[in-house]
Amino acid sequence: MRPSRLHAGHAFLIPWFVGFFGLTLGPALASLYLSFTNYDLLQAPGWVGLSNYVRILTADAKVAESVRVTLLYVVLSVPFKLGFALAVAMLLNQGMRGLPLYRALFYLPSLLGASVAIATLWRQVFSGDGLLNRVLALFGIQGASWVSDPDTAIYTLVALSVWQFGSPMIIFLAGLRQLPRDIYEAAALDGATAWYQFRHITIPLLTPVIFFNLVVQTIDAFKAFTPAFIISGGTGGPINATLFYTLYLYQEAFGYLRMGYAAALAWLLVLAIGAITAAAFLTARRWVHYEA
Repeated sequence: MRPSRLHAGHAFLIPWFVGFFGLTLGPALASLYLSFTNYDLLQAPGWVGLSNYVRILTADAKVAESVRVTLLYVVLSVPFKLGFALAVAMLLNQGMRGLPLYRALFYLPSLLGASVAIATLWRQVFSGDGLLNRVLALFGIQGASWVSDPDTAIYTLVALSVWQFGSPMIIFLAGLRQLPRDIYEAAALDGATAWYQFRHITIPLLTPVIFFNLVVQTIDAFKAFTPAFIISGGTGGPINATLFYTLYLYQEAFGYLRMGYAAALAWLLVLAIGAITAAAFLTARRWVHYEA
């Protein structure tokens, strides 16, 4: 029966292999090839070698601008999102009534994701005559058009990211539930304050969960696209204030049909995310504390 069971296992794996090679690995290798070509969908790809990469790294000013905007978004959104998620998780961990309901409500924004509908709603909230300015008007404050001001547009996207804190919150809550209570009881008997317990017990024991959330949320932040596309109308405006790297990649690919150049942009993003993730794992041994 062993050979037949082995063949049955292989048969069940066929759909996965078809999907992996046909929808993941195949297109990835094709895009790698196209990144060394000049391709506009209308004519056959023309080999240009490293010209696309050289132009990206040395001659394209919009690349530098999009990298600056993306890094600003990542640096602001990830820490605030994780900090807010941890604060809510600790609040829910106090054993309050109706925990399943609150947990579901807080997770709902993450479940909706960065959809077109949510981004459109967010643009309406922060527009010149939006909900935020109407609330401010009740207190006699004249609000600005937050999404149209280059000084504030990026912060509306950061706020949208922080609002979708449900996913890391659930993970933090699960991690908090696994922390041994006897350590906190011993610390309380020794006179440790709540802040001391949080700093010297909760954070060190929770570092594996913090590390996981940090890596996942950083990768997601670098890949953010829909909010910037919807709020700016696909332009990255005002004055490139919301020109994410992914949005510029989209403009090159589907706005100007420079598919080869866009493929090179995509592969540099993959390499950058890989390098940042590898650096995170290299530094993790210094601050992530596992039970073993």
